[in-house]
Amino acid sequence: MEKPRPERRQGQAVVRGSLVPRSTHDERLLARQGPADWVHMDPWRVLRIQAEFVEGFGQLAALPPAVTVFGSARTAEGSPEYKTGRTLGRALAESGYAVITGGGPGVMEAANRGASEVDGAVSVGLGIELPFEQHMNDYIDLGIEFRYFFVRKTMFVKYSCGFIALPGGFGTLDELFEALTLVQTHKVTSFPVVLMGSEFWGGLLDWIKGTLLSSGKIAAHDLDLITVTDDVDEAVRIIVDADLARSQRREEELEVAEAQFAEPQ
Repeated sequence: MEKPRPERRQGQAVVRGSLVPRSTHDERLLARQGPADWVHMDPWRVLRIQAEFVEGFGQLAALPPAVTVFGSARTAEGSPEYKTGRTLGRALAESGYAVITGGGPGVMEAANRGASEVDGAVSVGLGIELPFEQHMNDYIDLGIEFRYFFVRKTMFVKYSCGFIALPGGFGTLDELFEALTLVQTHKVTSFPVVLMGSEFWGGLLDWIKGTLLSSGKIAAHDLDLITVTDDVDEAVRIIVDADLARSQRREEELEVAEAQFAEPQ
């Protein structure tokens, strides 16, 4: 059997064979260059980064309220975690939310698949250039490929009203703790973070309580930023309740602003 040629996506392009570079755009951006090389190279990278932001904003601006689902790309179809992801994607879509994932296989595919089973729902995948090829799954209505992780992360946060994390590896943990940091520092508000799978996440929560909290690295109220559940309906209800609370708060703020504007000067 003929060995398949290497392949990699680069933004909107696909390169194969000898054209596949040995490093990713992120790797080259973060690499330390010679004394003056950055003067000639980085300004052009800024334009490419700007273009990725423009493309992402343009494609996602008209999305309905959305929830991002994270989880392992290595989760096998037919596993309990895959079934949970599919049920979760469907339940979110039935509640009126677009479902955003990283666009890959495993849990991401499961959530997109569940959403795609609901008429009128929107299933979104935000992919990333990786040294190893990872194709977009087949259950995505809108898929965008990014070169840079930080641009992709911005899109996850900007266009989501909550995160739900199923069991996953380093990538899932990265997104999880970034979301928690943004909520803790009030960079985003009313942004629920739900962990599905008490057996998987229980050890992490024990460490957070037993090490971070006990040593004063976080405050007791920071634990309220995380909800752990095994119940899909509860996970969706947390998102819906936070969304309603945010809408009510905006209405109250608008009423206060209108009242102040109406006061005689």
